[in-house]
Formats: sequence, structure tokens, C-alpha cells
Amino acid sequence: MSLSVKHLLGIRDLERQDIELVFQTADQFKEVLQRPIKKVPTLRDTTIVNLFFENSTRTRISFELAEKRLSADVVNFSASGSSVSKGETLIDTVNNILSMKVDMVVMRHSASGAPHFLSQHINVPIVNAGDGINEHPTQALLDAFSIREKLGSIQGKKVAICGDIMHSRVALSNIYCLKKLGAEVTVVGPPTLIPKHMEAALGVNVTYNIREALAWADVANVLRIQLERQNTPLFSSLREYSLAYGVNRRLLDSLQKDIVIMHPGPINRGVELSSDVADSGQSIILNQVENGVAVRMAVLYLLAGHQQLAN
Repeated sequence: MSLSVKHLLGIRDLERQDIELVFQTADQFKEVLQRPIKKVPTLRDTTIVNLFFENSTRTRISFELAEKRLSADVVNFSASGSSVSKGETLIDTVNNILSMKVDMVVMRHSASGAPHFLSQHINVPIVNAGDGINEHPTQALLDAFSIREKLGSIQGKKVAICGDIMHSRVALSNIYCLKKLGAEVTVVGPPTLIPKHMEAALGVNVTYNIREALAWADVANVLRIQLERQNTPLFSSLREYSLAYGVNRRLLDSLQKDIVIMHPGPINRGVELSSDVADSGQSIILNQVENGVAVRMAVLYLLAGHQQLAN
């Protein structure tokens, strides 16, 4: 069994059976990660390069751990201090790396569509680890996997995605993934941080009232305010944002029901999420981190299998 795609560029390109295959494979790898020896020889003699043209901590470490758990040889590339800073193009950088016989590329880039552009010019599988404000497919897969693990299924569940929807690649990938798996999705945030026409374009509900969204939801995926992507101020202040849209203990207690709290990280504590919520029993944030390794192991394994079948 293998994925229907050669690359993982976005959730938009996947079929529902692709997502379910990733989950089934991740279930098996999660069992491996519970063992005293957390490695399998699955990708021995496979060389994977992590091309990160944008800063990352969690995603980069998660991918590197996943690769090493699969016994792959790992090469880490950072744009800072490389020939990119001297003006080398993306294609030249990648071709130089591939000439060293690399078998797979994991790529994060600040430009939306960069992995798609690269996929047209090189002949090895590419995993998109986040491109601009477009998509972050492995984050959406691990988020959906975590909901499935916590609630048993995703079909029919109500998920509220809260915060900076406009600048979030996590939001877009989550919407695609959750909709393909049969969930209902509501996005909530200030009007200035929600793109127009989302309801018609993506089939989601839109509200600007955080309490209304949480009262409706089974799961709340709370997003970070991405100030680094905002060229002009889109709300008055972080304090005002926190008062209007922050998820805190008092707000959750007022719902008179328990909902699952998620966050893709990094958390701005005291802004979009208070510490007493982030560290509460309702939070599965650390489960998301743990599941990220298993899901990324599954993606790498399945793409490597697709490559072997193609050859």
C-alpha cells in the first residue's frame, strides 16, 4: 500500500484514503515509539535532507527524530550561513544537494508554493514542512490524528479553529483535512484576521464570537497571532485581543461542558491561550507533539514506498 501522490505538498492533493492510510501507519509507528528501543531499520540506506529556509524548532526536531527512528541518514540544511545568503537560487541549492545522492527532501520555505515549484524540477519525493501562508500538511495530519485518538473518530465532530486564520497555513491545511474526514469546521477570530468568502470557498462556518464558537465545538484548535506576517496592525493591541478572543479558564468554565483544547505551537501564553488552560486536563497539546513524530514517520515511510514502486 502506498499514497496516491509522489510528494506531500498539501492536504488539498490527498484523497481521504491517503489520510486514513497515514493514520493506520502512524498507529503502528506509535507502538514502536513506546518500546525501549525506538528504532526500526525501515529507511536504512535512505538519505533525507531537511531544507529549512525559515526558522523552526518543533517541526524540524520532529522530522529529524522521525527520520532517525526510521534509521535514515539525515542532513540538516539551514539557509542562514549557506550559499543562499550569497545569492544562490533555490534550484541551484537543491540540485547541488541532490548531486550528493539524496533520496528525499523535507522543505520549509517562507514563499507560498516553493515546494510545488521545486517538485516540477527534481525527481525525489518532497515533504512540505510549511510554505508561507499556504499549507502545513503534516501539522494538519497530526492534529487530526490526535483528535481521532482522543475522541475515537473525526466523522461528525465539531472543530473550532480560533485566531489568526488569515496568516495561518495550519488553519488552511486543517480545514482541508477535517472536511475530507467528515468533520464540521467553524473559524473564529477578529473580522480583520478572517479572509472574506471563506464560507463559500471552503465550506466552513464563520463567527466573530469566541464564546459562541466554543459552546458549539467539541474541539478548539487555538492558533498563534502571527505578527511577523502582518504588514499593518490588524487589531488594537495584544491585550485587547486577549480580552476579546483569548481562551482562558473562566471562559471554558462558563460553557458547562468539556471541550478538547489544541494548539500547534509555539504558544503565546496569556494572549491566545492562558497557562491554566494550556496545562489543563482538557489540553492535548503535548499529545500533538508526541503524535507528530509517529505521523511524520508514517509520511516518510509511505513516500519512500511510493518512490520504490515508481522505480
